Amino acid sequence: MRLNSILTIEDVLAHEVFNDAEVIAGKLGLYRSVSWLHIFEMTDIESFVNGNEMILSTGVHFVQNINSFLVYLQKLIDLQVSCLCLELGQSVKSVPLEVIELANKHDFPIVIFKKTVRFIDITQAIHALIINDHCEMLEKLNKTSRAFFRSTLESKGIRNILELLQTSTEAQVIYLPMQKTPIFFPVIPFEKQAELLQLIQQPIENFYKVDGMYYLKLDEQYILIQDIGAMGQTWARLCIVKNHDFHHYNRLLLDSAAISIAQDLLKKKYIRESELHTENLWVNELIHNRLKDEILIQAQIGHEEYKVLNNLHFQVCVLEVIRTKYEPEYTLENPNKSMGIHLSLIVRSAFEQHAFRTFNTFKNNRLVILIFHPSSEKNPKDSLYIKEKLQLILKNIDKMLNGDKYTKFQLFLGIGTVYRGFRNTSFSYEEATKALFLKTFYQSPTIFYEDLGAFQILLNLYEKGMLESYVNSQLGMLIEEDCKKNSDLLKTLKVYLESNGSKKSVADELHIVRQSLYYRLEKIKELLGEDYMSNQKRLALQLAIQAYDLLNHQAG
Repeated sequence: MRLNSILTIEDVLAHEVFNDAEVIAGKLGLYRSVSWLHIFEMTDIESFVNGNEMILSTGVHFVQNINSFLVYLQKLIDLQVSCLCLELGQSVKSVPLEVIELANKHDFPIVIFKKTVRFIDITQAIHALIINDHCEMLEKLNKTSRAFFRSTLESKGIRNILELLQTSTEAQVIYLPMQKTPIFFPVIPFEKQAELLQLIQQPIENFYKVDGMYYLKLDEQYILIQDIGAMGQTWARLCIVKNHDFHHYNRLLLDSAAISIAQDLLKKKYIRESELHTENLWVNELIHNRLKDEILIQAQIGHEEYKVLNNLHFQVCVLEVIRTKYEPEYTLENPNKSMGIHLSLIVRSAFEQHAFRTFNTFKNNRLVILIFHPSSEKNPKDSLYIKEKLQLILKNIDKMLNGDKYTKFQLFLGIGTVYRGFRNTSFSYEEATKALFLKTFYQSPTIFYEDLGAFQILLNLYEKGMLESYVNSQLGMLIEEDCKKNSDLLKTLKVYLESNGSKKSVADELHIVRQSLYYRLEKIKELLGEDYMSNQKRLALQLAIQAYDLLNHQAG
Protein backbone atom coordinates (compact mmCIF):
# COMPACT_ATOMS: atom_id res chain seq x y z
CA MET A 1 0.00 0.00 0.00
CA ARG A 2 1.26 3.49 -0.82
CA LEU A 3 2.14 5.68 2.14
CA ASN A 4 -0.08 8.56 1.08
CA SER A 5 -3.08 6.39 -0.02
CA ILE A 6 -3.47 8.42 -3.23
CA LEU A 7 -3.33 6.73 -6.61
CA THR A 8 -1.13 8.88 -8.86
CA ILE A 9 -0.16 8.79 -12.52
CA GLU A 10 3.22 7.46 -11.46
CA ASP A 11 1.49 4.54 -9.68
CA VAL A 12 -0.62 3.76 -12.74
CA LEU A 13 2.41 3.84 -15.07
CA ALA A 14 4.09 1.25 -12.86
CA HIS A 15 1.45 -1.30 -13.89
CA GLU A 16 2.52 -3.91 -16.42
CA VAL A 17 0.01 -2.71 -19.02
CA PHE A 18 2.13 0.43 -19.32
CA ASN A 19 5.45 -1.40 -19.76
CA ASP A 20 5.77 -0.14 -23.34
CA ALA A 21 4.57 3.40 -22.56
CA GLU A 22 6.78 6.50 -22.51
CA VAL A 23 6.22 9.87 -20.82
CA ILE A 24 7.21 12.54 -23.34
CA ALA A 25 5.86 15.68 -21.56
CA GLY A 26 4.77 16.97 -18.15
CA LYS A 27 7.01 14.70 -16.10
CA LEU A 28 6.72 17.12 -13.16
CA GLY A 29 2.99 16.37 -13.04
CA LEU A 30 3.25 12.63 -12.39
CA TYR A 31 2.11 13.26 -8.80
CA ARG A 32 -1.41 14.05 -10.09
CA SER A 33 -4.12 11.81 -8.70
CA VAL A 34 -6.16 9.46 -10.88
CA SER A 35 -9.86 8.89 -10.17
CA TRP A 36 -10.86 7.03 -13.36
CA LEU A 37 -9.82 6.17 -16.92
CA HIS A 38 -11.79 7.02 -20.09
CA ILE A 39 -11.45 6.19 -23.79
CA PHE A 40 -12.34 9.23 -25.89
CA GLU A 41 -12.15 9.71 -29.66
CA MET A 42 -13.95 13.04 -29.72
CA THR A 43 -13.19 16.62 -28.76
CA ASP A 44 -16.45 17.58 -27.02
CA ILE A 45 -15.77 15.93 -23.66
CA GLU A 46 -16.92 18.61 -21.22
CA SER A 47 -20.03 16.68 -20.19
CA PHE A 48 -18.15 13.44 -19.63
CA VAL A 49 -15.31 14.33 -17.24
CA ASN A 50 -15.20 15.50 -13.64
CA GLY A 51 -11.46 16.01 -13.29
CA ASN A 52 -8.53 13.74 -12.32
CA GLU A 53 -9.23 11.27 -15.14
CA MET A 54 -6.72 9.65 -17.49
CA ILE A 55 -7.74 9.88 -21.15
CA LEU A 56 -6.88 7.13 -23.67
CA SER A 57 -7.02 8.11 -27.34
CA THR A 58 -5.66 7.32 -30.81
CA GLY A 59 -5.90 11.00 -31.75
CA VAL A 60 -8.11 10.27 -34.73
CA HIS A 61 -9.85 13.61 -34.26
CA PHE A 62 -6.58 15.52 -34.61
CA VAL A 63 -5.75 14.33 -38.16
CA GLN A 64 -2.34 15.94 -37.87
CA ASN A 65 -3.91 19.37 -37.29
CA ILE A 66 -1.64 21.11 -34.79
CA ASN A 67 -4.14 23.84 -33.91
CA SER A 68 -6.91 21.37 -33.09
CA PHE A 69 -4.40 19.34 -31.06
CA LEU A 70 -3.43 22.44 -29.05
CA VAL A 71 -7.06 23.44 -28.49
CA TYR A 72 -7.90 19.93 -27.32
CA LEU A 73 -4.92 19.79 -24.96
CA GLN A 74 -5.79 23.17 -23.44
CA LYS A 75 -9.33 21.92 -22.89
CA LEU A 76 -8.00 18.90 -20.98
CA ILE A 77 -5.84 21.14 -18.83
CA ASP A 78 -8.76 23.47 -18.06
CA LEU A 79 -10.98 20.51 -17.16
CA GLN A 80 -8.29 19.31 -14.71
CA VAL A 81 -7.82 15.99 -16.48
CA SER A 82 -4.85 14.11 -15.02
CA CYS A 83 -3.07 13.13 -18.23
CA LEU A 84 -3.42 12.13 -21.90
CA CYS A 85 -2.34 8.71 -23.19
CA LEU A 86 -1.88 8.50 -26.99
CA GLU A 87 -1.43 5.49 -29.20
CA LEU A 88 0.84 6.50 -32.10
CA GLY A 89 -0.09 5.04 -35.46
CA GLN A 90 -2.18 5.91 -38.45
CA SER A 91 -3.89 8.96 -36.85
CA VAL A 92 -0.96 10.48 -34.96
CA LYS A 93 2.55 9.67 -36.18
CA SER A 94 4.23 11.87 -33.57
CA VAL A 95 3.40 14.55 -31.03
CA PRO A 96 4.22 18.08 -32.30
CA LEU A 97 6.81 20.10 -30.41
CA GLU A 98 4.25 22.89 -29.76
CA VAL A 99 2.00 20.40 -27.98
CA ILE A 100 4.87 19.12 -25.83
CA GLU A 101 5.81 22.68 -24.88
CA LEU A 102 2.23 23.50 -23.84
CA ALA A 103 2.05 20.31 -21.75
CA ASN A 104 5.39 21.05 -20.06
CA LYS A 105 4.25 24.59 -19.31
CA HIS A 106 1.35 23.22 -17.25
CA ASP A 107 3.10 20.06 -15.96
CA PHE A 108 0.47 18.06 -17.84
CA PRO A 109 1.73 14.52 -18.56
CA ILE A 110 1.47 13.09 -22.06
CA VAL A 111 2.08 9.34 -22.32
CA ILE A 112 2.57 7.62 -25.68
CA PHE A 113 2.39 4.03 -26.91
CA LYS A 114 4.65 3.55 -29.94
CA LYS A 115 2.89 0.36 -30.95
CA THR A 116 -0.70 -0.81 -30.99
CA VAL A 117 -2.16 -1.67 -27.57
CA ARG A 118 -5.51 -3.08 -26.43
CA PHE A 119 -7.33 -0.23 -24.67
CA ILE A 120 -9.80 -2.73 -23.23
CA ASP A 121 -6.98 -4.50 -21.37
CA ILE A 122 -5.69 -1.20 -20.02
CA THR A 123 -9.09 0.00 -18.82
CA GLN A 124 -9.86 -3.30 -17.09
CA ALA A 125 -6.52 -3.38 -15.31
CA ILE A 126 -6.51 0.26 -14.24
CA HIS A 127 -10.17 0.30 -13.18
CA ALA A 128 -9.47 -2.71 -10.95
CA LEU A 129 -6.46 -0.85 -9.57
CA ILE A 130 -8.56 2.27 -8.89
CA ILE A 131 -11.33 0.31 -7.17
CA ASN A 132 -8.85 -1.59 -5.00
CA ASP A 133 -7.12 1.68 -4.22
CA HIS A 134 -10.40 3.27 -3.22
CA CYS A 135 -11.17 0.39 -0.85
CA GLU A 136 -7.69 0.68 0.67
CA MET A 137 -8.16 4.44 1.04
CA LEU A 138 -11.49 4.01 2.88
CA GLU A 139 -9.94 1.37 5.12
CA LYS A 140 -7.02 3.62 6.00
CA LEU A 141 -9.31 6.64 6.43
CA ASN A 142 -11.43 4.66 8.86
CA LYS A 143 -8.34 3.52 10.75
CA THR A 144 -6.95 7.06 10.91
CA SER A 145 -10.31 8.50 12.01
CA ARG A 146 -10.42 5.99 14.86
CA ALA A 147 -6.90 7.03 15.83
CA PHE A 148 -8.04 10.68 15.81
CA PHE A 149 -10.90 9.77 18.14
CA ARG A 150 -8.66 7.79 20.50
CA SER A 151 -6.39 10.81 20.73
CA THR A 152 -9.24 12.84 22.25
CA LEU A 153 -9.13 10.47 25.23
CA GLU A 154 -5.52 11.45 26.00
CA SER A 155 -4.17 14.50 27.80
CA LYS A 156 -2.31 15.75 24.71
CA GLY A 157 -5.13 14.89 22.37
CA ILE A 158 -4.96 17.87 20.02
CA ARG A 159 -1.18 17.64 19.54
CA ASN A 160 -1.47 13.94 18.79
CA ILE A 161 -4.21 14.62 16.23
CA LEU A 162 -2.09 17.30 14.54
CA GLU A 163 0.93 15.01 14.38
CA LEU A 164 -1.13 12.15 12.93
CA LEU A 165 -2.73 14.48 10.38
CA GLN A 166 0.71 15.64 9.27
CA THR A 167 2.07 12.12 8.78
CA SER A 168 -1.13 11.02 6.99
CA THR A 169 -1.26 13.92 4.53
CA GLU A 170 2.49 14.65 4.25
CA ALA A 171 1.50 18.32 4.40
CA GLN A 172 2.41 21.27 6.58
CA VAL A 173 -0.24 21.33 9.32
CA ILE A 174 -1.16 24.57 11.09
CA TYR A 175 -3.56 24.78 14.02
CA LEU A 176 -4.94 28.27 14.67
CA PRO A 177 -6.85 28.55 17.98
CA MET A 178 -8.66 31.85 18.37
CA GLN A 179 -6.59 34.43 20.29
CA LYS A 180 -3.85 31.89 21.00
CA THR A 181 -0.47 31.02 19.50
CA PRO A 182 -0.61 28.95 16.28
CA ILE A 183 0.88 25.45 16.32
CA PHE A 184 2.92 24.13 13.36
CA PHE A 185 3.52 20.46 12.51
CA PRO A 186 6.28 19.93 11.67
CA VAL A 187 7.93 22.89 13.37
CA ILE A 188 9.43 25.31 10.81
CA PRO A 189 11.57 28.47 11.17
CA PHE A 190 9.81 31.61 12.42
CA GLU A 191 10.36 33.40 9.10
CA LYS A 192 8.53 30.62 7.24
CA GLN A 193 5.79 30.59 9.88
CA ALA A 194 5.23 34.31 9.35
CA GLU A 195 5.01 33.84 5.57
CA LEU A 196 2.41 31.06 5.86
CA LEU A 197 0.36 32.96 8.45
CA GLN A 198 0.26 35.95 6.13
CA LEU A 199 -1.19 33.73 3.40
CA ILE A 200 -3.67 31.98 5.69
CA GLN A 201 -4.91 34.99 7.65
CA GLN A 202 -5.90 37.09 4.65
CA PRO A 203 -9.62 37.95 4.26
CA ILE A 204 -11.73 34.81 3.96
CA GLU A 205 -13.41 36.32 0.89
CA ASN A 206 -10.22 35.56 -1.03
CA PHE A 207 -10.75 31.81 -0.55
CA TYR A 208 -12.97 29.46 -2.51
CA LYS A 209 -15.43 27.50 -0.41
CA VAL A 210 -15.45 23.81 -1.36
CA ASP A 211 -17.48 21.24 0.63
CA GLY A 212 -17.50 23.51 3.68
CA MET A 213 -13.72 24.09 3.50
CA TYR A 214 -11.77 27.14 2.36
CA TYR A 215 -9.37 26.58 -0.53
CA LEU A 216 -6.72 28.82 -2.06
CA LYS A 217 -3.81 28.47 -4.47
CA LEU A 218 -1.24 31.23 -4.10
CA ASP A 219 2.46 31.50 -4.89
CA GLU A 220 2.75 27.78 -5.74
CA GLN A 221 1.18 26.97 -2.38
CA TYR A 222 -2.11 25.06 -2.04
CA ILE A 223 -4.00 25.91 1.16
CA LEU A 224 -6.99 24.09 2.66
CA ILE A 225 -8.70 25.37 5.83
CA GLN A 226 -11.45 23.81 7.97
CA ASP A 227 -13.23 25.72 10.75
CA ILE A 228 -13.45 24.00 14.14
CA GLY A 229 -16.31 24.75 16.49
CA ALA A 230 -19.86 24.08 17.60
CA MET A 231 -22.95 25.86 18.93
CA GLY A 232 -22.60 28.70 16.44
CA GLN A 233 -19.02 29.50 17.43
CA THR A 234 -15.70 29.03 15.69
CA TRP A 235 -13.05 28.04 18.24
CA ALA A 236 -10.12 27.39 15.93
CA ARG A 237 -9.05 26.70 12.35
CA LEU A 238 -7.16 23.74 11.01
CA CYS A 239 -5.05 24.23 7.90
CA ILE A 240 -2.92 22.04 5.64
CA VAL A 241 -0.50 23.42 3.05
CA LYS A 242 1.09 21.54 0.14
CA ASN A 243 3.07 22.43 -2.96
CA HIS A 244 0.60 20.56 -5.18
CA ASP A 245 -3.18 20.22 -5.25
CA PHE A 246 -5.13 18.18 -2.69
CA HIS A 247 -6.61 14.77 -3.28
CA HIS A 248 -10.09 14.07 -1.93
CA TYR A 249 -8.44 11.82 0.66
CA ASN A 250 -6.68 14.88 2.11
CA ARG A 251 -10.02 16.68 2.44
CA LEU A 252 -11.57 13.71 4.24
CA LEU A 253 -8.63 13.48 6.65
CA LEU A 254 -8.77 17.21 7.37
CA ASP A 255 -12.50 17.01 8.06
CA SER A 256 -12.09 13.98 10.34
CA ALA A 257 -9.26 15.66 12.27
CA ALA A 258 -11.29 18.87 12.66
CA ILE A 259 -14.29 16.94 14.02
CA SER A 260 -12.09 15.12 16.54
CA ILE A 261 -10.51 18.37 17.71
CA ALA A 262 -13.98 19.94 18.04
CA GLN A 263 -15.06 16.97 20.18
CA ASP A 264 -11.98 17.38 22.36
CA LEU A 265 -12.62 21.12 22.82
CA LEU A 266 -16.32 20.54 23.50
CA LYS A 267 -15.48 17.89 26.11
CA LYS A 268 -13.18 20.37 27.88
CA LYS A 269 -15.86 23.06 27.74
CA TYR A 270 -18.37 20.67 29.33
CA ILE A 271 -15.90 19.88 32.11
CA ARG A 272 -15.27 23.57 32.66
CA GLU A 273 -19.01 24.30 32.65
CA SER A 274 -19.56 21.59 35.25
CA GLU A 275 -16.91 23.22 37.44
CA LEU A 276 -18.51 26.63 36.96
CA HIS A 277 -21.82 25.28 38.30
CA THR A 278 -20.12 24.82 41.64
CA GLU A 279 -18.06 28.01 41.44
CA ASN A 280 -21.05 30.18 40.53
CA LEU A 281 -23.08 29.37 43.59
CA TRP A 282 -21.97 32.82 44.77
CA VAL A 283 -24.13 34.32 41.99
CA ASN A 284 -27.20 32.89 43.74
CA GLU A 285 -26.17 34.73 46.91
CA LEU A 286 -25.54 37.90 44.90
CA ILE A 287 -28.94 38.05 43.17
CA HIS A 288 -30.69 37.68 46.55
CA ASN A 289 -28.58 40.50 48.03
CA ARG A 290 -26.91 38.17 50.50
CA LEU A 291 -23.40 38.83 49.20
CA LYS A 292 -22.69 42.47 49.98
CA ASP A 293 -19.03 42.36 50.94
CA GLU A 294 -16.85 43.39 47.99
CA ILE A 295 -13.96 41.36 49.34
CA LEU A 296 -16.02 38.17 49.16
CA ILE A 297 -16.96 38.88 45.52
CA GLN A 298 -13.31 39.56 44.67
CA ALA A 299 -12.40 36.24 46.25
CA GLN A 300 -14.71 34.52 43.78
CA ILE A 301 -13.65 36.21 40.51
CA GLY A 302 -10.31 37.82 41.33
CA HIS A 303 -9.34 41.40 42.19
CA GLU A 304 -8.50 42.53 38.64
CA GLU A 305 -11.62 41.11 37.02
CA TYR A 306 -13.74 42.58 39.79
CA LYS A 307 -12.37 46.06 39.08
CA VAL A 308 -13.15 45.72 35.38
CA LEU A 309 -16.63 44.20 35.75
CA ASN A 310 -17.73 46.51 38.55
CA ASN A 311 -17.29 49.42 36.15
CA LEU A 312 -19.23 47.80 33.29
CA HIS A 313 -22.95 48.02 32.64
CA PHE A 314 -24.81 44.79 33.27
CA GLN A 315 -28.28 43.34 33.50
CA VAL A 316 -29.79 40.13 34.73
CA CYS A 317 -31.67 37.80 32.41
CA VAL A 318 -33.82 34.93 33.64
CA LEU A 319 -34.34 32.09 31.16
CA GLU A 320 -37.29 29.76 31.63
CA VAL A 321 -37.41 26.54 29.64
CA ILE A 322 -40.82 24.94 29.23
CA ARG A 323 -40.91 21.35 28.04
CA THR A 324 -43.27 20.78 25.09
CA LYS A 325 -42.29 17.13 24.53
CA TYR A 326 -41.58 14.45 27.10
CA GLU A 327 -37.90 14.37 28.02
CA PRO A 328 -37.41 11.99 30.98
CA GLU A 329 -33.83 13.05 31.66
CA TYR A 330 -34.56 16.79 31.46
CA THR A 331 -34.38 18.86 34.60
CA LEU A 332 -32.78 22.14 35.58
CA GLU A 333 -33.40 21.74 39.27
CA ASN A 334 -30.18 19.79 39.71
CA PRO A 335 -27.43 21.66 37.83
CA ASN A 336 -25.19 18.60 37.87
CA LYS A 337 -27.55 16.87 35.45
CA SER A 338 -26.24 16.66 31.91
CA MET A 339 -29.14 18.65 30.46
CA GLY A 340 -28.53 21.53 32.84
CA ILE A 341 -24.85 21.65 31.98
CA HIS A 342 -25.70 21.39 28.29
CA LEU A 343 -28.13 24.32 28.51
CA SER A 344 -25.71 26.43 30.52
CA LEU A 345 -22.94 25.81 27.99
CA ILE A 346 -25.22 26.72 25.08
CA VAL A 347 -26.32 29.93 26.80
CA ARG A 348 -22.77 30.93 27.72
CA SER A 349 -21.56 30.29 24.16
CA ALA A 350 -24.45 32.27 22.65
CA PHE A 351 -23.74 35.31 24.82
CA GLU A 352 -19.95 35.12 24.44
CA GLN A 353 -20.38 35.06 20.67
CA HIS A 354 -21.64 38.65 21.05
CA ALA A 355 -18.85 39.63 23.49
CA PHE A 356 -20.97 39.46 26.68
CA ARG A 357 -19.27 38.25 29.86
CA THR A 358 -21.65 35.92 31.70
CA PHE A 359 -22.14 34.23 35.07
CA ASN A 360 -24.86 31.57 35.32
CA THR A 361 -26.73 29.97 38.17
CA PHE A 362 -29.88 27.86 38.42
CA LYS A 363 -32.82 29.02 40.49
CA ASN A 364 -36.22 27.29 40.69
CA ASN A 365 -35.84 25.47 37.39
CA ARG A 366 -34.71 28.67 35.69
CA LEU A 367 -31.31 29.74 34.47
CA VAL A 368 -30.26 33.12 35.84
CA ILE A 369 -27.70 34.88 33.64
CA LEU A 370 -25.70 37.87 34.84
CA ILE A 371 -24.46 39.53 31.63
CA PHE A 372 -21.87 42.29 31.44
CA HIS A 373 -21.89 44.52 28.38
CA PRO A 374 -18.72 44.83 26.27
CA SER A 375 -18.38 48.62 26.81
CA SER A 376 -18.50 50.70 29.99
CA GLU A 377 -20.08 53.66 28.19
CA LYS A 378 -23.89 53.68 28.22
CA ASN A 379 -25.21 55.32 25.09
CA PRO A 380 -29.02 55.75 24.97
CA LYS A 381 -28.85 55.04 21.23
CA ASP A 382 -27.47 51.59 22.04
CA SER A 383 -30.58 50.56 23.99
CA LEU A 384 -32.46 49.37 20.92
CA TYR A 385 -29.30 47.71 19.58
CA ILE A 386 -28.85 45.75 22.84
CA LYS A 387 -32.49 44.67 22.78
CA GLU A 388 -32.19 43.41 19.21
CA LYS A 389 -28.98 41.58 20.13
CA LEU A 390 -30.61 39.87 23.13
CA GLN A 391 -33.56 38.81 20.96
CA LEU A 392 -31.11 37.38 18.42
CA ILE A 393 -29.23 35.53 21.16
CA LEU A 394 -32.45 33.89 22.38
CA LYS A 395 -33.22 32.78 18.81
CA ASN A 396 -29.73 31.25 18.57
CA ILE A 397 -30.19 29.45 21.90
CA ASP A 398 -33.54 28.11 20.72
CA LYS A 399 -31.98 26.90 17.47
CA MET A 400 -29.08 25.17 19.23
CA LEU A 401 -31.28 23.61 21.90
CA ASN A 402 -34.14 22.44 19.71
CA GLY A 403 -32.55 21.93 16.31
CA ASP A 404 -34.35 22.57 13.04
CA LYS A 405 -36.87 19.70 12.92
CA TYR A 406 -38.44 19.04 16.28
CA THR A 407 -39.20 21.55 19.01
CA LYS A 408 -38.75 20.07 22.48
CA PHE A 409 -38.58 23.24 24.58
CA GLN A 410 -40.22 26.64 24.59
CA LEU A 411 -37.99 29.46 25.82
CA PHE A 412 -38.85 32.72 27.57
CA LEU A 413 -36.36 35.37 28.64
CA GLY A 414 -37.13 38.02 31.25
CA ILE A 415 -34.66 40.90 31.14
CA GLY A 416 -34.00 43.40 33.93
CA THR A 417 -32.91 47.02 33.68
CA VAL A 418 -29.29 47.95 32.95
CA TYR A 419 -27.23 48.87 36.03
CA ARG A 420 -23.59 49.37 36.96
CA GLY A 421 -21.91 47.88 40.04
CA PHE A 422 -22.37 44.45 41.65
CA ARG A 423 -24.38 45.97 44.52
CA ASN A 424 -27.33 46.49 42.12
CA THR A 425 -27.53 42.88 40.93
CA SER A 426 -30.54 42.01 43.11
CA PHE A 427 -32.55 44.91 41.64
CA SER A 428 -32.02 43.75 38.05
CA TYR A 429 -32.79 40.15 39.04
CA GLU A 430 -36.06 41.15 40.71
CA GLU A 431 -37.04 43.09 37.59
CA ALA A 432 -36.16 40.19 35.30
CA THR A 433 -38.35 37.78 37.31
CA LYS A 434 -41.23 40.25 37.21
CA ALA A 435 -40.87 40.61 33.47
CA LEU A 436 -40.84 36.82 33.08
CA PHE A 437 -44.03 36.66 35.17
CA LEU A 438 -45.82 38.33 32.23
CA LYS A 439 -44.49 35.98 29.55
CA THR A 440 -47.84 34.55 28.51
CA PHE A 441 -49.63 37.87 28.95
CA TYR A 442 -47.29 39.55 26.44
CA GLN A 443 -47.07 36.40 24.28
CA SER A 444 -43.45 37.19 23.46
CA PRO A 445 -40.30 35.10 24.10
CA THR A 446 -38.37 38.17 25.30
CA ILE A 447 -39.88 40.52 27.90
CA PHE A 448 -37.97 43.64 28.93
CA TYR A 449 -38.84 45.11 32.32
CA GLU A 450 -38.27 48.65 31.09
CA ASP A 451 -41.01 48.14 28.47
CA LEU A 452 -43.68 47.05 30.96
CA GLY A 453 -44.97 50.59 31.53
CA ALA A 454 -47.81 50.66 34.05
CA PHE A 455 -47.33 46.96 34.71
CA GLN A 456 -44.23 47.85 36.76
CA ILE A 457 -46.57 49.47 39.30
CA LEU A 458 -49.23 46.79 39.00
CA LEU A 459 -46.78 43.98 39.67
CA ASN A 460 -45.73 45.63 42.92
CA LEU A 461 -49.39 45.87 43.97
CA TYR A 462 -49.94 42.26 42.88
CA GLU A 463 -47.07 41.03 45.05
CA LYS A 464 -48.49 42.90 48.03
CA GLY A 465 -51.99 41.49 47.48
CA MET A 466 -53.42 44.96 46.86
CA LEU A 467 -54.23 44.64 43.16
CA GLU A 468 -57.70 43.12 43.52
CA SER A 469 -58.66 45.73 46.05
CA TYR A 470 -57.59 48.51 43.69
CA VAL A 471 -59.58 47.01 40.79
CA ASN A 472 -62.71 46.75 42.92
CA SER A 473 -62.40 50.35 44.08
CA GLN A 474 -62.21 51.64 40.52
CA LEU A 475 -64.27 49.17 38.46
CA GLY A 476 -66.30 47.17 40.96
CA MET A 477 -69.68 48.70 40.03
CA LEU A 478 -69.12 48.11 36.29
CA ILE A 479 -68.01 44.51 36.84
CA GLU A 480 -71.04 43.85 39.05
CA GLU A 481 -73.39 45.34 36.43
CA ASP A 482 -71.83 43.22 33.69
CA CYS A 483 -72.25 40.08 35.77
CA LYS A 484 -75.92 40.82 36.43
CA LYS A 485 -77.00 41.94 32.95
CA ASN A 486 -74.21 40.76 30.62
CA SER A 487 -73.96 44.37 29.43
CA ASP A 488 -70.29 44.62 28.32
CA LEU A 489 -69.84 47.98 30.05
CA LEU A 490 -66.24 47.24 31.06
CA LYS A 491 -65.24 46.33 27.51
CA THR A 492 -67.02 49.44 26.20
CA LEU A 493 -65.14 51.63 28.68
CA LYS A 494 -61.82 50.06 27.74
CA VAL A 495 -62.32 50.67 24.00
CA TYR A 496 -63.71 54.17 24.68
CA LEU A 497 -60.59 55.15 26.66
CA GLU A 498 -58.26 53.62 24.08
CA SER A 499 -60.06 55.55 21.31
CA ASN A 500 -59.64 58.85 23.18
CA GLY A 501 -63.42 59.28 23.40
CA SER A 502 -64.15 58.80 19.69
CA LYS A 503 -67.72 57.44 19.62
CA LYS A 504 -67.55 56.49 15.93
CA SER A 505 -64.38 54.42 16.46
CA VAL A 506 -65.91 52.66 19.48
CA ALA A 507 -69.13 51.81 17.65
CA ASP A 508 -67.19 50.46 14.68
CA GLU A 509 -64.89 48.32 16.81
CA LEU A 510 -67.70 46.92 18.98
CA HIS A 511 -69.99 46.44 15.96
CA ILE A 512 -72.93 48.22 17.61
CA VAL A 513 -75.17 51.08 16.51
CA ARG A 514 -74.70 54.60 17.90
CA GLN A 515 -77.88 54.45 20.04
CA SER A 516 -76.61 51.32 21.83
CA LEU A 517 -73.27 52.99 22.47
CA TYR A 518 -74.90 56.15 23.85
CA TYR A 519 -76.95 54.04 26.22
CA ARG A 520 -73.84 52.22 27.49
CA LEU A 521 -71.91 55.46 27.98
CA GLU A 522 -74.76 56.96 29.96
CA LYS A 523 -74.85 53.88 32.16
CA ILE A 524 -71.06 54.10 32.68
CA LYS A 525 -71.40 57.77 33.67
CA GLU A 526 -74.15 56.85 36.09
CA LEU A 527 -72.01 54.17 37.76
CA LEU A 528 -68.62 55.92 37.75
CA GLY A 529 -69.65 59.56 38.08
CA GLU A 530 -69.77 62.58 35.82
CA ASP A 531 -65.99 63.13 35.98
CA TYR A 532 -64.88 59.68 34.84
CA MET A 533 -63.20 61.22 31.74
CA SER A 534 -61.23 63.79 33.72
CA ASN A 535 -57.45 63.39 33.46
CA GLN A 536 -56.81 61.91 36.90
CA LYS A 537 -59.91 59.67 36.89
CA ARG A 538 -59.20 58.50 33.36
CA LEU A 539 -55.63 57.52 34.26
CA ALA A 540 -56.84 55.60 37.32
CA LEU A 541 -59.42 53.73 35.24
CA GLN A 542 -56.91 52.79 32.54
CA LEU A 543 -54.56 51.46 35.19
CA ALA A 544 -57.37 49.51 36.82
CA ILE A 545 -58.39 47.94 33.49
CA GLN A 546 -54.82 46.74 32.95
CA ALA A 547 -54.82 45.37 36.48
CA TYR A 548 -58.10 43.58 35.80
CA ASP A 549 -56.67 42.01 32.64
CA LEU A 550 -53.60 40.89 34.57
CA LEU A 551 -55.66 39.28 37.34
CA ASN A 552 -57.91 37.50 34.86
CA HIS A 553 -54.93 36.29 32.84
CA GLN A 554 -53.20 34.86 35.90
CA ALA A 555 -56.43 33.22 37.03
CA GLY A 556 -56.87 31.69 33.57
